[in-house]
Amino acid sequence: MILGYVLSGLVTGAIFAVMGSGLTLSYAATGVFNFAHGAVGFLSALLFYELNQAAGLPAWLSALVSVVLFAPALGYVLHKTMFGGLAQAGETAQIVATIGLTIALPALGLLVVDLAGLPSADATSLPRGVGPHPALSFEVLGARLDTDQLITFGFSAVAAAGLWAFMRHSPYGLRMRAAVDRRRLATLRGIDADATSALAWMLGSGLAGLAGVLAVSVLGLDATAYTVLLFASATAAVFGRLRSIPWTFAAGLALGVVQNLVAGYTDFLEEVTGLRTAVPVILLFAGLVLLNRSRERVAGSAAEDAPPPDHLAGLPPWRRRMPWALGLAALVGFTFLASEYYVGVAAHGLVLALIFCSFVVVTGIGGMVNLAQAAFASMAALTCGWAFSSGLPFFVAIVLGVLAAAAVGMLVALPALRLGGRVLTLATLAMALLADQVLFQVDAFSNGTIGWPVPALGLGFADTSDPRVRVLVLLLLIGAVALLVRNLERSASGRAILAVRSAPAAAMTSGLSAPRTKIVLFALASAIAGLGGVLFAVSKGSITATDLPAFSGFVWLAVVVLQGVRRVGGAVLGGLIAVAVPELLATWGVSAHVGAILFGAGGVILAKHPDGVLTQLAELRHRRAPSEGAPSEGTPSERAPAVPVPVAVPVPPPVQVDGPLFRLEGVVAGYADSTVLRGVDLAVRPGEVVALLGANGAGKSTTCAVAAGDLAVTSGRILLDGEDVTAWPAHRRARAGILLAPEGRGVFPGLTVEENLRTWLPDPALVYERLPQLAERRAVLAGALSGGEQQLLTLAPALVRPPRVLIADEPSLGLAPMMVRQVFDVFAELRSRGVALLLVEEKATEALAVADRVAFMRLGRVTWMGPRSEVDGERLTAAYLGVR
Repeated sequence: MILGYVLSGLVTGAIFAVMGSGLTLSYAATGVFNFAHGAVGFLSALLFYELNQAAGLPAWLSALVSVVLFAPALGYVLHKTMFGGLAQAGETAQIVATIGLTIALPALGLLVVDLAGLPSADATSLPRGVGPHPALSFEVLGARLDTDQLITFGFSAVAAAGLWAFMRHSPYGLRMRAAVDRRRLATLRGIDADATSALAWMLGSGLAGLAGVLAVSVLGLDATAYTVLLFASATAAVFGRLRSIPWTFAAGLALGVVQNLVAGYTDFLEEVTGLRTAVPVILLFAGLVLLNRSRERVAGSAAEDAPPPDHLAGLPPWRRRMPWALGLAALVGFTFLASEYYVGVAAHGLVLALIFCSFVVVTGIGGMVNLAQAAFASMAALTCGWAFSSGLPFFVAIVLGVLAAAAVGMLVALPALRLGGRVLTLATLAMALLADQVLFQVDAFSNGTIGWPVPALGLGFADTSDPRVRVLVLLLLIGAVALLVRNLERSASGRAILAVRSAPAAAMTSGLSAPRTKIVLFALASAIAGLGGVLFAVSKGSITATDLPAFSGFVWLAVVVLQGVRRVGGAVLGGLIAVAVPELLATWGVSAHVGAILFGAGGVILAKHPDGVLTQLAELRHRRAPSEGAPSEGTPSERAPAVPVPVAVPVPPPVQVDGPLFRLEGVVAGYADSTVLRGVDLAVRPGEVVALLGANGAGKSTTCAVAAGDLAVTSGRILLDGEDVTAWPAHRRARAGILLAPEGRGVFPGLTVEENLRTWLPDPALVYERLPQLAERRAVLAGALSGGEQQLLTLAPALVRPPRVLIADEPSLGLAPMMVRQVFDVFAELRSRGVALLLVEEKATEALAVADRVAFMRLGRVTWMGPRSEVDGERLTAAYLGVR
């Protein structure tokens, strides 16, 4: 008996493992957690079904086209149109944009099916599997399995082995792992990070397509089922820490087995409805809390989601408020002039707007993405219905409902003290799903499928059974929430929240309590969502456990962020649009799928403009102002074409020329609004070492970054052998022979010594001959080497495959004197082989010992440059003290 559960669990777990591996691969390579991963699997399953049913292709050929051709092509298209931009966007934009795709992609596929007159595809469809139809049964180790199950497990095992071999033993896999380990360094080693990301999205989408096709005979063609599959697979990815594909695959198999064993051997849990099926959700939450504490960015930190500039700050207050006053007047006029039906639609939109205001508090102000708002709304509404049916006064029942939502919000806030970013987002969704599948299924709380009746709210002279009264009441409540948010932002508490959001460590040193701030935010936001949930039940006249499903929070967040999550106006606009668009489409006889597709298009737009529609309108007005008439130009790195030159192609040998090989002419560059370099002129000849000296903050490291293409220039030119390379990205300059050894060791710590060498060399054997100490440690992770060994590893490829230009930034930093001598011996050898060296070094004695010419920098300018023989103590002292 137990063996049967284990074997069938392995089959289910194989699907979790394949989809989880694709999720891990795409996230590890790009930093984007793709909530649309399940939607890609659904589209592949849909294509498989239509090719097999409508086109009459054999099942194996339909699967081949869907998995090998369609899914990777879809991944590439999404990378080019959306994911490429999302990699540099904030976490909120990443989450919302991929959520938009989760809704839009299935809708697009189903719309095509409808328009083409193909066989209908919905939850009632019964697709066949990849194997023989009907499936043949076999007995394996005493357990009955069919051909579809055997094929599922077999293909999953082959996919896992192939993916492992690709990542470990192919140059493409090596480049991908290098880009995952240190993306910036990978570009400096000639690896095209954009091409690597595209390959990761193609492979990840292919794995999602494989999981979708293998699961289609079990899940059917229900798009929601594939989203649920995504979160079950996310549990496996979390246990792989979103980095290790082997651990993810093993966790997926184990998850399937555990789920089967729980279903088969926990008869005592039958009274708790939904607990058996909630096993993946419980494990997901446990894995997030125990294994994935955020080390790089904690909850509430918004380093990537900095507030947009207020383009309306220069307008007088009445001008800023006038559009909203006119909109309010139009809505009130509509309330008294339109038919009762359409006023009811507007009232429903305002109910959603009230719930959406909770996102303004927790996400817009607090910087934390919480997907449990639908659970808060359901909690308050069900508590209110239960309390009222138990005989309590309706007002008391409402207060109890809101307090219950706030209490649950404080409970959900506890993971926020430990987690951050997308990990917190997954944790809040896991708790919402757990409430949906377990708590709200308890009959004593939800009253089964009947639910609780909720009366209209009486005001003495009228009640909310009249939609016009509901609109006015909701407008007053939203106004009160807007006033609360405004006062919160301007109060000392609001300043504390912003401090915790932008710099948690600094806030704590100032005496601010980050845990208390986050708990208050969650409690306030959940209370607002709970109040909206109660008003939802009042409008409907009843409440059931299925009225506000957990996945509604998915859509709600995306709608409000698309309008502008930092403003209450965005929440109001989002609520009205959420009800108006479906109503208009139904009135015009347009397929409901069109609305979802338009929503997905909004997600694509959000990838480029992550601050919402309202901010974009303000920015558009700002650009039209006379002071903003000058056209803007993209950075050189944005304009640069990507040239697909293989990394292993040898760099041409140094060219002996009379003039400089590498030159910076009038270079101006900086970071954001801060200018660091102010017209740098510098030249290096072949076989020459130029030492760049100066005080800290003079601009030396920025000069290195600009020279290597790691930082774009504002003006000026960079020339290599007379050719203008200013617009070339870092990976193209590296392939042309410009190599940067960055400050702080230029190694990939997660790769072995041999793998580090292979990112630049086809065969590291010659390095081992020259540096036997590296040969002895070829299988050791580079992060485990000593500082001196890491610096040798950084420079070793240059000995075998000398670059044309070597830029070394602080190469002796933190090294023992013996290792420093060895490093500078490498520089002397490279100079003798015709390499042009630009050396930035704090230790002036060592730098001057190998330098042919010396340049002094001060405040972003080269103040003196000349032969080494002309450097005296006075000049050296002036350079390091930062004086003329």
